[in-house]
Amino acid sequence: MEYSTTVTHAALVARLRAAKRPFLTTHFKPDGDAMGSVLALARALRSLGTTVDAVLAGPVDRSIRGLALEGEIRFVDHGLAIPSADCDVAVVLDTGAWSQLEHCRDWLKEHPELVVGIDHHARGDAVAPMRIVDRGCASCTQVLVAVIDEMGVPFGPSARTARNTIAEAIFVGLATDTGWFRFSAADDRVFQLAARLLTCGVDKDGLYRMIEQGDAPGRPLLTGRALNSLTYACGGRVAIMRLMRTDFVETGTRVDDLAGLVNEPMGVREVEMSVLLVESDPQLVKASFRSKPAANSGGAFIDVNHLAAHFDGGGHVHAAGARIAASMDDAVRLVLDACAVYLEDTPVAG
Repeated sequence: MEYSTTVTHAALVARLRAAKRPFLTTHFKPDGDAMGSVLALARALRSLGTTVDAVLAGPVDRSIRGLALEGEIRFVDHGLAIPSADCDVAVVLDTGAWSQLEHCRDWLKEHPELVVGIDHHARGDAVAPMRIVDRGCASCTQVLVAVIDEMGVPFGPSARTARNTIAEAIFVGLATDTGWFRFSAADDRVFQLAARLLTCGVDKDGLYRMIEQGDAPGRPLLTGRALNSLTYACGGRVAIMRLMRTDFVETGTRVDDLAGLVNEPMGVREVEMSVLLVESDPQLVKASFRSKPAANSGGAFIDVNHLAAHFDGGGHVHAAGARIAASMDDAVRLVLDACAVYLEDTPVAG
């Protein structure tokens, strides 16, 4: 199917405004953009007097969990997270993949007429018949800007610092999905939007400290375990790290302490792609893929979204993920084989 926009902003906003009990959710194990998207839309709808059921499922990194006020989000760490019986619209944000919606997938499939999607990924399934998909946006929160502007809701106060605003939630998604404005997706539109959000009172320094400098004490130990497992492949172009369940136990960490760890080898000159493999169960490995942008404008780079799709995963050209039903040793072999085949036709960057 073609994963693209099927509705105008005006029609989507009319649907949201008419809703009495909207349900908002995003992909399992939400990151900064996913949480920021849910928070931004929830705050916008609540400002209109709407009762919102905003749900995040799976582990949430402790560094972003504090972005929500008490009661703003329903956190469901395990099991199903489905709407109430009176739900009249279900909004799925920052994903269009069934594989990322296990917490509410069956419910969504049973009620397609109620599902609305807002996303910025290149690939997706038929999750939401009514959807806006803008692959030109660096984050889902950037896609939401036009939606919230159409709603006529202000992002926050101007000329003074303010916490827990729509602007803050949008900024978090924008900043984290662009590596704090370092990634190639951070174009002129991103910086223009960031400037607009700063005028709405966003405290960028405070957010950076909260999100990027709030690791648990065991995080450096976990990073050491990952780096100790580091191997290079494909002529040094690919770096692969692995973490076993015992690594988390022995360092006193959890899977929500992994944010950004996959990027550690990217400082090596020859490395074009980094892969972090994390054992979830003896026969299930979660894979995170990252790649560098082209060294020169129009040059070659590794499309990790393409690689992740080989394992029924997905994401962006420079950041993607997948789940591999295999042991760790077999997962390493499968990833190496996929990388070797892909890189045969991909010239060395630089």
